[in-house]
Amino acid sequence: MRAAFAILLGLLAGHAPPAQATPRDALPASLTERAYAAHPEGLVRLGWQLFYDPILSGNREVACATCHHPAFGTSDGLSLGLGDGGIGLGPARVADPANPPEQRVARNSPALWNLGAQEFTRLFHDGRIEADPTRPSGLRTPLEEDMVTGFASVLSAQTMFPVLSPDEMAGHYSENEIAQAVRQGRLTGPGGAWDLIAGRVRAIPEYAAQFTSVMPEITEADEIGFTHVSDAIAAFIAVEFRSDTSPFDAFLRGTGAVPPDALRGLDLFYGRAGCAGCHAGPFQTDHAFHARGVPQLGPGKAARFESHRRDLGRMRVTGRAEDAYAFRTPSLRNVAQTAPYGHAGAHATLDAFIRDHADPVAALDRYDRAQVILPDLPFDDWQILDDPAERAAIARAVRTPPIPLRADDIADLVAFLNTLSDPEALAGRLGVPDAVPSRLPVPRP
Repeated sequence: MRAAFAILLGLLAGHAPPAQATPRDALPASLTERAYAAHPEGLVRLGWQLFYDPILSGNREVACATCHHPAFGTSDGLSLGLGDGGIGLGPARVADPANPPEQRVARNSPALWNLGAQEFTRLFHDGRIEADPTRPSGLRTPLEEDMVTGFASVLSAQTMFPVLSPDEMAGHYSENEIAQAVRQGRLTGPGGAWDLIAGRVRAIPEYAAQFTSVMPEITEADEIGFTHVSDAIAAFIAVEFRSDTSPFDAFLRGTGAVPPDALRGLDLFYGRAGCAGCHAGPFQTDHAFHARGVPQLGPGKAARFESHRRDLGRMRVTGRAEDAYAFRTPSLRNVAQTAPYGHAGAHATLDAFIRDHADPVAALDRYDRAQVILPDLPFDDWQILDDPAERAAIARAVRTPPIPLRADDIADLVAFLNTLSDPEALAGRLGVPDAVPSRLPVPRP
């Protein structure tokens, strides 16, 4: 009784209660090699070059690394990115005045940490690519039964889609043969967009030699398909962006400690703040979808023929009303390096995101738009939040009560999240190549 009374007095005085040690069985198990698949070194190095090579984009100007660069935590440092039609990298990226983009990329560029781990079987903010053994390709994707087969992993299949996006890598209609194929719906088969990209790779002798060397099923360049390209890129991502040597990992393995403020944050995360309800497991994600009232900005997620600018998240995949405004729980590994936060990059800092995330319905009305990091473009980015009915629809989808957090609680949670930063992974294993076989410019800050 005296202890409870003392805690109550402390709360009334504005002091935090003493930290309570989180039971060991409430924490995730430490990661082992079983969490990851092995990849041949030669395949990884081949994928490393392809990841940084703009040859895969329609106008030969955008590489995978343009929007997923290690300098920005494998994201791009923008709320909503600029792929095709942009110049520069990261927050310094601006529209090309000679070839401006048709619209912003609809969603924040997701980080790539640990996507090669075995448990990652759903990818993208809405999970529109996921493992499904009942389908011929073994995957559920937007192409449904037209999806090609032969991928080494879900991660490899994910790589197939940014190259088809006009706003990300393919380019505007009639600018190049890949953009034309995409706009005409020619994706698979000879002369399809994927085959055209693979043809560019096949035509570079250095790439052809590497493929025949590291993939036994390929004996000559003509046999290289885009699934082989995507398999190599996926192998690189799996190895280069593996992250399991953070201070938190050392804490779980009993080989290291975390600072007192981070330990208080850990107790909050796995205790009364309820973060681990969704950010569960060794990668701090349940791989599920939740409506959390995150502000929407930008073009939304709609087909070119649709006139609305909303982003319904998982509902666009499942068609179920209960999935409206629900997005996949992101992993929190290296989260301190992946700002801005949220599916539309609406929050510039972790503390701002946590503060709003704790009471998202109330936060929608007080949201500070100055947080966004967007290149200047003549687009209406606020159509949804400026519409009271749209804003109310986002709020109604939230099904969890507010979580009371004080300023010191938020600071402690941020301190804990900083222990998920992995110096070894952030430093890079292969890093940024000096050059790529196409001899096109490698993306650099």
